[in-house]
Amino acid sequence: MRIATWNINSVRLRTDNLLRWLKDAAPDVVCLQELKCETDKFPRQAFEDAGYNCAVHGQKSWNGVAILSRFPIEDTHTDLPGDTADEQSRYIECLISTRNGALRVASLYLPNGNPVGTEKYPYKLAWIDRLIAHARGRLLLEEPFILAGDYNVIPAAEDVHNPAAWVEDALFRLDTRKKFNELLNLGFTEAVRATTDAKGVYSFWDYQAGAWQRNAGLRIDHLLLSPQAADRLSGTRIDKYVRGWEKPSDHVPVMADLDVEPR
Repeated sequence: MRIATWNINSVRLRTDNLLRWLKDAAPDVVCLQELKCETDKFPRQAFEDAGYNCAVHGQKSWNGVAILSRFPIEDTHTDLPGDTADEQSRYIECLISTRNGALRVASLYLPNGNPVGTEKYPYKLAWIDRLIAHARGRLLLEEPFILAGDYNVIPAAEDVHNPAAWVEDALFRLDTRKKFNELLNLGFTEAVRATTDAKGVYSFWDYQAGAWQRNAGLRIDHLLLSPQAADRLSGTRIDKYVRGWEKPSDHVPVMADLDVEPR
């Protein structure tokens, strides 16, 4: 089973690119972020025609997450527990049936946190705390569980083109990385780094200053695997080439292949 995450940066603007990539890569499950549309404006029919079921948690103009699956989607949850006042659409989770049992998948869009000196950074750290608390409970189920999405976290110096320029950025600040490691230390495996230690492996290139042409990128899109999912990890892939398409997202798809048989 191939599971992917992609910050599509406006699904309606990039529906054609997404459909083209779905045909190329043939993923079984796709976690999308930054839909930038309300749930009822999501181009559901286009993806259903391509063979995917859709679970969507949208928001007007901003945020928004979704899960596309070739297989039935069950037990869908939206919103991350821990703050009933939080109205931002940043989390969706569901169960997908396989011959090996249930596979739980979440698509998340973690807050950026910049500028650091505003309320946005404490919100980011508090959001990670909520994610840690929720993930800790889910791990008690002892089932394959994948937390996939745009984390807006650069885990280490090898995951950014120029580390010195990012030291005080919300994506790379020490407090951010400590929180990310706290999440990992619950028992998750970060799929890409479980399969390669290469430098220059990125999933995001800014639209400005020729970042794509210079390969001045960041790796901020991650798939975290519970022990039961990590045991079945057979490979990962980053489809960098789609960044060169017309009207691209500034992110590219990141994928993990698991030895799981769909039902």
